[in-house]
Amino acid sequence: MSQHKVVLLLGSNLGDQKKNVEHALQKINEGGNQISQTSDFLLTDPVEFVSSNIFCNIAAVIFTHLSPIQLLDFIKNIEIEMGRINDSKSSGGYSDRIIDIDIIKYNDLIFKSERLEIPHQKHLFEREFSRILLKDFI
Repeated sequence: MSQHKVVLLLGSNLGDQKKNVEHALQKINEGGNQISQTSDFLLTDPVEFVSSNIFCNIAAVIFTHLSPIQLLDFIKNIEIEMGRINDSKSSGGYSDRIIDIDIIKYNDLIFKSERLEIPHQKHLFEREFSRILLKDFI
């Protein structure tokens, strides 16, 4: 099996945000993925919804044997295990969340399905905080 280079964005705006992100990174690593690089943490206001809770965000480069859909299922399971109730795709909007993990790039793959779009267009081109976090990774 070959290793795939993947860029992820992680964020949390509930509870101990930094600890939540660190815990998610630990779970990603424990799942057989190699974390090769992380950005500095960045505190930001919510985007596309209103909340008084700020986000703690980080970008990470990992190497994985998982396919894009397997990786999506894996990170969605981490979100659920950590207590995330509403997924923005299923609920139709954004809300406060204990953890959010997005696949930004997967090698140089261009992929689009009902559940997943790679590369993640909003993070690459529309969200300022994402561009800051990803500047050394893309």
